[in-house]
Amino acid sequence: MKNTKKLILSILPEKLGICHFDKNSPLPSWASGKTNFTSITRTMDELSITLPQEKIPGGVLFEKDWRAFKLEGDVELSSVGVIASLAKPLAEAGISIFNVSTYETNYVLVEQKNLGKATKVLSKFCEIKK
Repeated sequence: MKNTKKLILSILPEKLGICHFDKNSPLPSWASGKTNFTSITRTMDELSITLPQEKIPGGVLFEKDWRAFKLEGDVELSSVGVIASLAKPLAEAGISIFNVSTYETNYVLVEQKNLGKATKVLSKFCEIKK
C-alpha cells in the first residue's frame, strides 16, 4: 500500500556554504558552535563542512549561496525512496541538489538562485513551511 502522507519541508533561513578541505586537514575551530545547520563529514578522501556562510573565514575554498529544505516529522532510517521522491522532480526541473542525511532527518540543499523554482516544484506534493 502506497503511503499518501504529504511530506512537510521547512526552508532554513540562512545561506549555507559548502567547504572542501584536504583529507588530513584538522577540524577548524570556526566550524564548531551552535547554528541551525552544520554538517561535518570526513572520509578517506576529504573533509567537507557545510554551515552558514557568514561563519566561513576568508581564504577557505567553498561553494556559496546554498539553501536548505529540512524534512520535518518522523522519517525512519529504514524508509525507502524519500530522497528519490524529492531529488527526481528537482532533477527533472534541471535543479541540482546537495543532500545531507542525519539520523533523524534529511536536508536537501539547492542553490539560492534555484530556491524559488525548487519551492514551486516541491510544493506540488509537499507542504512547504517558510
